[in-house]
Amino acid sequence: MPFLDHLEELRWRILWSLATLVIATGIGFAIVHYLGVMELLIRPVRPFLAGDQLVYFNPATPFFITLKLGLLVGILLAFPIVLYQVWAFFSPALEAREKKIIVPSLYFGLALFTAGVAMAYFWVLPLALRFLTGFQQAFLEPAIEVGEYLGFVVRLLLAFGLVFELPVVIMILSALGLVTPRFLKEKRRHAIFLIVVLSSLLTPGDIASTFLMIAPMIVLYEVSIVISRFIQRRREEPLQPSAEPPPGTVEAGS
Repeated sequence: MPFLDHLEELRWRILWSLATLVIATGIGFAIVHYLGVMELLIRPVRPFLAGDQLVYFNPATPFFITLKLGLLVGILLAFPIVLYQVWAFFSPALEAREKKIIVPSLYFGLALFTAGVAMAYFWVLPLALRFLTGFQQAFLEPAIEVGEYLGFVVRLLLAFGLVFELPVVIMILSALGLVTPRFLKEKRRHAIFLIVVLSSLLTPGDIASTFLMIAPMIVLYEVSIVISRFIQRRREEPLQPSAEPPPGTVEAGS
């Protein structure tokens, strides 16, 4: 395809992605407003509130909170279609064996992202709230502002969802030949150090939630080494000579 045709295709795929995002944001706004997304996000903090509701200090806050959550839900809804547009643009440049690895890794990534968000919501968030609200209870009464709380929760959920994508990143890099199992094993100590630093930055700061991010990431890194080894073997299979003579050839002495 000529260069200008590539640009034209890219333009249309960007337009389709933007249109999808706009429509998905409208749907996300309706979901947040009518289907109780706020209740789902606020439920973990209710046991730690003096009353039963979060507070806000600006009359426009409820609307903008709903709009921001609608945009976030819209991005999540539009992501599969946007990802398809990206894939459709770049896939002609990939080899068949690379496609066979990258396509399943995308579904695997969705499952891992969901697992990371679920772990953060059901385990890490309650532990973090219990730890953070356990100080100075004799002198302080919690009046948690809705914007600050939702920002805290969304960052935590997305952080866990994204760090759980580590095996998918390794799968794709291994399929493209950019990393090898040997490289991953040699850099294990550096990776663990980075995992500890990253976990300390992404979690609220309590030991429990930090450890709950460090432990799965180390396990996922080890799983990534196994996945990379498997992919490397698959990449090397076509390069191995066959033990059988090619069809149509006559063996010596026959």
